[in-house]
Amino acid sequence: MRKIFSIILFSLFTLLVHAQIYAPVDWKFSVENIKDEEATLVISASIDEGWHIYSQFIEAGGPVPTSFKFDNSSSFSLIEDVQEFPEAVSAFDPNFKMQISWHKEKVEFKQKIALHDSSFTVTGSLEYMVCNDMNCLPPEEVEFSIPISSNGETGTKMAVEKENKAIVKAEGDNHFGTDDAFADKSLWGIFLAGLIGGFAAFLMPCIYPMVPLTTSFFTKQSGGRMKGIRRALIYGLSIIVIYVALGMLITLVFGASALNEAASSAWFNLVFFAIIIVFAVSFLGAFEITLPSRFVNKMDSKSDKGGLIGIFFMAFTLSLVSFSCTGPIIGYLLVEAVAKGSMLGPAIGMLGFSVALAVPFIIFAIFPAFLKEMPKSGGWLNTVKVSLGFLELALAFKFLSNVDLAYHWGILDREVFLAIWIVLFAVFGLYLLGKIRLSIFDEVSVISLPRLFIAILVFSFTVYMVPGMWGAPLKGISAWLPPHTTQDFDLNKISFNTGTKASSDGGTTKTKKYAGVFEAPHGIDAFFDYEEGLAYAKEVNKPVLIDFTGWSCVNCRKMEASVWSDPQVLKRLKEDYVVVSLYVDDRTKLKSNETYVSAFSGKNIKTVGQKWSDLQSATFGTNSQPFYVIVDAEGSRLAPPHAFDLSIQKYLDFLDYTK
Repeated sequence: MRKIFSIILFSLFTLLVHAQIYAPVDWKFSVENIKDEEATLVISASIDEGWHIYSQFIEAGGPVPTSFKFDNSSSFSLIEDVQEFPEAVSAFDPNFKMQISWHKEKVEFKQKIALHDSSFTVTGSLEYMVCNDMNCLPPEEVEFSIPISSNGETGTKMAVEKENKAIVKAEGDNHFGTDDAFADKSLWGIFLAGLIGGFAAFLMPCIYPMVPLTTSFFTKQSGGRMKGIRRALIYGLSIIVIYVALGMLITLVFGASALNEAASSAWFNLVFFAIIIVFAVSFLGAFEITLPSRFVNKMDSKSDKGGLIGIFFMAFTLSLVSFSCTGPIIGYLLVEAVAKGSMLGPAIGMLGFSVALAVPFIIFAIFPAFLKEMPKSGGWLNTVKVSLGFLELALAFKFLSNVDLAYHWGILDREVFLAIWIVLFAVFGLYLLGKIRLSIFDEVSVISLPRLFIAILVFSFTVYMVPGMWGAPLKGISAWLPPHTTQDFDLNKISFNTGTKASSDGGTTKTKKYAGVFEAPHGIDAFFDYEEGLAYAKEVNKPVLIDFTGWSCVNCRKMEASVWSDPQVLKRLKEDYVVVSLYVDDRTKLKSNETYVSAFSGKNIKTVGQKWSDLQSATFGTNSQPFYVIVDAEGSRLAPPHAFDLSIQKYLDFLDYTK
């Protein structure tokens, strides 16, 4: 009796834990500011704690952005684009390896419309994806209809109602972080990048030799040492004000929404790539980027004035004269700040840059004796400049990679990207050793120890990247590389998944459905269509392991890397089961004769992902991934389902349940 009671409790627990349909977002529709000729549609999302949805402005190749589609009507017309309130938080997401903007808790999307009739109904649909730090649910499409009348009365009605659906809230799910935490992390990263760029600019040939001259100008003027120090402080503060103002100007000119669009626009990334290439080639010595001499001379003449204005224009003149050296660094820094999508990014980046540039002038003015300890100017300054050119040239290809992935060109695959970097850093190392000369300043008779050590680091990094050409993960730089799935040649892959289905006698019978779109890990000969997998299981008389997974499911990748890779687990998956992997978030369109209206949700099922998501929700009562179910060739469940759990032994027990 106790055993039966335990089994009942275990079954109830399994149903509660595993059979869940998550609905973390509640959508509401309303109208505000109704006037004679204009109104504002308000689409509000209330998001459960620990979950978030994504902004409209995110880069292609990542999660599904929130998007809106309004049906055409002669009764109204759209004014401008949909606006988001509050502004989305933008930060680098290590899960998707890209910059992503998202909303949590509450967000309102507002669309202004021009009214052409007194009473009508706005219809349309929205699509969104909701995620937490554990998983992402499949993209959802919500249809809506919003009645509008001239007397100000409005009503809302969901066109698709979900009935008889058990909703169990996810408990204990932690969010990626708070708005402040993400914003702080992003801005601190931009500030740090600016700080590094500023110190690098200080070592440029255009600035470094000016330090003794500038600081001695302040310390040797009449008025005493303290007055000289105050002038140096004002000079340094002026440098900071000038560069921060430049960063603020970028934001004011383009606006926060334009920065978000730039972060997610493939064409902006292509333009950025071209700009950085120009800057890098300039640093390598092909030409110098300078401002018009007339403008520089005019600013220099104003520096002859006394007082604070004169000191300010001295700092302004330094900024202009040194532009050939600082321009490429500033340009790359601003491009990176814009790519972060943060409104304060450009200003914060310039703050870090200017602080690093101004502080040495102030320190040497306060402690002039330190000037004697400064290394003398020489060819090493040009080496610093050329080295930054190599680094900018390498980093530029990240922007080109973004475009390549967004448009699926397939030009800059992972091994092509690595080949470019390997060659670039190898040439960089040869340059440091004096084997390659780019100018008359590069003649090296004796290699200094610092230069030798840097060359060793560069060559070590080059050698580290080489195994990546054959599929090594290169975790240290994986965030910079194209996805591993773009690798054409990978020694870690066993070519079982050739697009053909093995027959019971070891031959092949026909091409697998969707084999050109998906690929199973670890050489598992998986199917990607439910019906096809069941049919094959009947042929070979094996049970079926249904793997509900997704492109954006981080925990699915963790299970595949940590659990499926275990020799005992992998042996069972390959020998004892027919594995059917169903991607619930895939956007591949179904053929016209395969689309249908879901009996479970009432939605129009148009994509492969929607089909498998509907199957999971309707058949197994859950929409979370990863989710594993063992069924027979008829689709009847043979064991309790299994969800995310990195315990190999528990997964083995799950696979052995039917034995």
